[in-house]
Amino acid sequence: MTMSASDLSLSCRFADYFVICGLDFDSGLETDTLSGDNLHISPLDRSYKGKVLAHYPDNINSNPFDEHAVCMLCLPAGLQFKTQKHSLEPKFHSFVVTKENASRYYGFSLIFYEEVRNRNICSAMHTLQAMYITELSSGQTPPGNRKSNGKESSRSLPRSFKLAPHTGAALTYYDITKDKLYVAKSIALICQYPYVRVAQLFLENLFRSLPRQPGPGLSPESYVYNLLYEVPVPLPGQALRLYVPPAEPHLNPIPVVIRMPNPPDELPLLDYPLRLMFETLGVDCVVQLFTCVLLEQQVLLRSSDFNKLMLVAECIVSLLLPFSWAHVYVPILPAPLHHFLDAPVPFVMGLHMDSGSHNYGSNGSRHIVLGTEAGLCLVDIDKPDIQLPEELPILPHRTPFVEEVNHILDKHQIQRPETEPVKLGGPINGAYKPMSDMSTSCTLPSGGLRRKHSLHDVLEWEEGRPLTGSPPASPTRRAPRRMDALQRIVDIVKRVNIDDVDADTVMPTAKKKILNDEEQYNEDVRFNIAVRETFLNRFVHMFLMYENFVIMPDQDRDSWLSARESMVNFDKASFLSDQPQRHRPFLSRFLETQMFATLIDNKIMANWGEYDANLQVFEHRIKTVRGRLGEGGLAARGYSVWAGAAGGGAWPCEVEVGAPGERLPHRAAYYRAFPARLDAAALAPPPHPDRRTNSLKRIKNAKWQVKDCPPELLLGDIGRRLSTEVTPAAIAQNNRTFVEKLLKECKSKTKRMLLEKMGTEEDLSLGCEVSITGVEENTMIASLCDLLERLWSHGLQHKMGKSALWMHLTNYQELEQCSNSTKPIDPNYLTPDLSSVGPEVEAKQSSSANRSRDSSRGGSRDSSRDRLSNSGTLERKSQPPNPLRPLPENLTFDMRNVQAMTDIKTEIGYARAWVRLSLEKKLLSKHLRELLSDTTLLRSQYKRTAFLRCEEEREQFLYHLLTLNAVDYHCFTNTYPTTKLPYRVLIVPSRKASQTTANCWLSISGANGESTPKIPIPRNTNEFVFHHKNLGVLSTLRIGHDNSGLSPRWLLDQVFVRNEVTGHTYTFLCNRWLGTGVDDGSTERVMVAGERARPPAHPAHPAQSPTTHLSTSTIQHMIGDCVNAIVKWHYQSKREKDANSLSVLLCGENGLVKCLEQAFLCGFKSARLFGKNLFIWDYFARVKDEFKMSLCDETNVQSKGCGVAYNCRQDQEHRAIWRCYCHLLDEVNSVGRALGKDGKFQLFVCLSLREHWLHRMLVPMSMTRVTAEMYEEQSFMRKRGLLTFLRQILEPLDEFDIVLENSLTQGI
Repeated sequence: MTMSASDLSLSCRFADYFVICGLDFDSGLETDTLSGDNLHISPLDRSYKGKVLAHYPDNINSNPFDEHAVCMLCLPAGLQFKTQKHSLEPKFHSFVVTKENASRYYGFSLIFYEEVRNRNICSAMHTLQAMYITELSSGQTPPGNRKSNGKESSRSLPRSFKLAPHTGAALTYYDITKDKLYVAKSIALICQYPYVRVAQLFLENLFRSLPRQPGPGLSPESYVYNLLYEVPVPLPGQALRLYVPPAEPHLNPIPVVIRMPNPPDELPLLDYPLRLMFETLGVDCVVQLFTCVLLEQQVLLRSSDFNKLMLVAECIVSLLLPFSWAHVYVPILPAPLHHFLDAPVPFVMGLHMDSGSHNYGSNGSRHIVLGTEAGLCLVDIDKPDIQLPEELPILPHRTPFVEEVNHILDKHQIQRPETEPVKLGGPINGAYKPMSDMSTSCTLPSGGLRRKHSLHDVLEWEEGRPLTGSPPASPTRRAPRRMDALQRIVDIVKRVNIDDVDADTVMPTAKKKILNDEEQYNEDVRFNIAVRETFLNRFVHMFLMYENFVIMPDQDRDSWLSARESMVNFDKASFLSDQPQRHRPFLSRFLETQMFATLIDNKIMANWGEYDANLQVFEHRIKTVRGRLGEGGLAARGYSVWAGAAGGGAWPCEVEVGAPGERLPHRAAYYRAFPARLDAAALAPPPHPDRRTNSLKRIKNAKWQVKDCPPELLLGDIGRRLSTEVTPAAIAQNNRTFVEKLLKECKSKTKRMLLEKMGTEEDLSLGCEVSITGVEENTMIASLCDLLERLWSHGLQHKMGKSALWMHLTNYQELEQCSNSTKPIDPNYLTPDLSSVGPEVEAKQSSSANRSRDSSRGGSRDSSRDRLSNSGTLERKSQPPNPLRPLPENLTFDMRNVQAMTDIKTEIGYARAWVRLSLEKKLLSKHLRELLSDTTLLRSQYKRTAFLRCEEEREQFLYHLLTLNAVDYHCFTNTYPTTKLPYRVLIVPSRKASQTTANCWLSISGANGESTPKIPIPRNTNEFVFHHKNLGVLSTLRIGHDNSGLSPRWLLDQVFVRNEVTGHTYTFLCNRWLGTGVDDGSTERVMVAGERARPPAHPAHPAQSPTTHLSTSTIQHMIGDCVNAIVKWHYQSKREKDANSLSVLLCGENGLVKCLEQAFLCGFKSARLFGKNLFIWDYFARVKDEFKMSLCDETNVQSKGCGVAYNCRQDQEHRAIWRCYCHLLDEVNSVGRALGKDGKFQLFVCLSLREHWLHRMLVPMSMTRVTAEMYEEQSFMRKRGLLTFLRQILEPLDEFDIVLENSLTQGI
């Protein structure tokens, strides 16, 4: 049943204001001061100040009228003048303004041109034109300020003014005797809801239906009054019919229908057609822009059409559902607000691109400066082209998602742009990697990767180029893939002698029906629903079980709000552990965004009955998907398409508003121009009280944050506090807002990094489940790099590169080199050249072996960063003496190391590498303090209002960075695995036998899975440098010799290895002989990196040393602790476990091998047999011989007197164990010829653990006659209780797949 508008609650009107903006003839021409030196620009190209000529009604309490903002956005390019030689077609655009309470209102403006009949204005314009011609003829105009083709100027009138009147610069010439002068005027609507179609139709037809000659037609006051006071916004789920002006004055008003969606079954209102965005940009570009917005990058849109800027911004933000953009949002950036581009915060802004590029300053648009481009996504809507920020992860399931969206576009017959961006390459580990590790741009030339163009490069491209001509590396035009496929099908059909065939015969193409405006709108609504549901479906499947990871508070609402900033509301580590590895790079960064935090906050607030509309829609879709999948389908990780059907279209009208009636009893017979002011009496509000007080309550209740939550939780907090004024005080206040925001972000970021990292180390030491993953750590450090870039970009006076931080560093380096050019350079403080290939050796001669021995016992301590490695981490303990000379700690030393890295190509990459290196060396705060101490350089590069020149905030910032020194990072070592680095080796022999005649070598392995080949050790030196690809955290070192010469025996004390870039020093303790006929006869030893106290000066076999006779209870505790550590290590599923840390647990000083050695030595009879010491390996070898004898007699094992007692049921199992034992020992003996007996024992234990045989072998070994002969009664091998303990404590290791480093397994 149809209802009237009077029956509907008038809680919210369709439009709040009707506005007229233009030239105030009373005040005359007032040039916009932001356009620079006016004499350098043609008067018709200049911007003049417009004013709000009238607005109706005067004010509304729920939405106070902001005259300055409305005028600036209604005429975003300023007040423009044209002549009859220009195009005078009216242009429509919309805009949005964010208010202080985080709500938004929308504006719709129609700009048209009317003839100037005021002679004073025409004379003033003519005078300005004459002054411009005089200045142009004088030849003093800088070339960069001219709008010419680059030719030299002369003192005569430019030839372009003498040519045809509609070509070239003649368009900018105004002759008062020949030309008609036109000025821009705007009529606009200010509304609470973006019903863009009705607003555009109303404004365009209001302008067209203005009676220009005597005849029928309503006055403009009649239509405006009807829309302002008689048309409400429909309630959710209701449709309303209203009337807009006709296209001609004599026609009747046109009825149109609007509808308010009803969540959660329906999606929130979106009246902008997504079809236009996809037709303009294409699917690939939209998806990549969508990824940048999701990760809260800085997004800058460029177009010559204001309406396209608003269209793309609104469409891409609407696809974020259920999330909301919570940062600066200015889809149309007016010329007076270009200083907002310096904002060091995430933003979505639209920048108008004039065809002449001359409306943005005295030198054109190329003087628009962005502080940083490290996290900038630049989208040229008109080309189209997109520039992506570096290190952008790939959207999960991107390829099938793009295919699904393409399918929807095909279904609705939506055209794509003829040029599509070339793909960046397949996703590798969750990121685009065409030729390097990270993506740099969306468009690539055919020859390879092109550089990422700066904003200034893009602004300087010629606007007149075709789509395929610009930018220099733009994609080539190609035919649609559908036509290529059809042609192949046609060729195949013709091969079977069917000649009368073409593409339409094989696959008839449905011709798109020509739709009228109403039909096209309904089709756009259906397409909007289908696309938005598809995007929402991605989030539904991505976060289908997110509720399980929300940490609900146990306090009341007010207590939670007061402590919100310091609380963790989502278990990110557990959530990421459930996601596929390839999706974690994107998800780890997305979980850190403000929009995700807001969604979780809304989820928690729902417990107290405050529901967010977007969250309700999201929860409703999740419930639907769960019901469809069932319990068994929740764990599916594959791609799932949207299973719904797009509704929408024409709706039955439920409410109707009466047609407008004439408000002026005696209207003018006709209008020569649109009135600058309407009849105020006719547009006076109705006499009943304004009942829109409920509107404010409704808007406030729509967002729980608005009522009484802290400011940091408000949507668009920064955007609310930014002033649109262009006064010095307002600009200073905006800068102050940015400074406060940056300092607060720095504090929260460093605090979280510190707490998460300390929590991880504590969990590792306690064996608990870690709270941070490697991906999360890398994400936080990358976020810190982005923050530093934004800090250094704030308040820049002159932009000279893409990275503001690197620019500052290089300037400082140049000044340091100039000041130190006269000082001698110590070669010991320089990093060796990194350009050499292979493990080349740079030997440093030592004066004598005694000097090497003395230096090994004396020398200085390590600095705080040169600490010995243990278990893959740098421990905060007292450091043993380090004989290596410490590396320099100055800023330029680390810069030279970074500049020598050949796998970094961009300034942004250099800056991030330097930050990671400084953070790993615990010198980031110190380096930045040193950099900022040069006040002269600082003042020359930054404005007074810049963050870096605010002394108090700068000191707090450096203090927050200093707190990161409390934890250890390997962010440089782990991030650049392919970089070639220098390693310094110091070999410390013992005093007893410091020289050897044999040819020595060593090989080093690290956490990156790389091992060096055998590196020859130079003769007569104990210290040398070699270069190799980044090994990561060092884990093992193999050292040996060929046993040649007269005196090959070598007693090795320890080996120091230092990474000459990061400064990490690793100690490999040996304290054993190398050579045959001494010790255990080993000519090769494997050592695990660790930090240990110096062992006794004179090595002795543990079986002969009285200090190694430990009690059985002590050994039991030691073995139990080792097994527990290994078990806990395997349960650390939320971090990327590396094999080197497991190597330390197995073969380190207190590892499982050493503890088992003590168990086998307990009660071991160490008497000499034939003048030789007995080793554990001798016992293992004799057990093998006895097992082989047992296997030879399969009929009667016990009758041979081998001393083994069995029963029949165990016979088969024991024989399998015997065979495995013998095979394993044979393998160890065959490949470990250079290994000594202790080395073979270590290899045997590691392999038997890997194959899960160790605990099974103990009982058969204990039952042999050899065991009774070589062990005492109270030993682990003979006492039943101790043997049972040993077997049971090792048995849990069977549950895990133990992966060993190649350096430990000898290739077995």
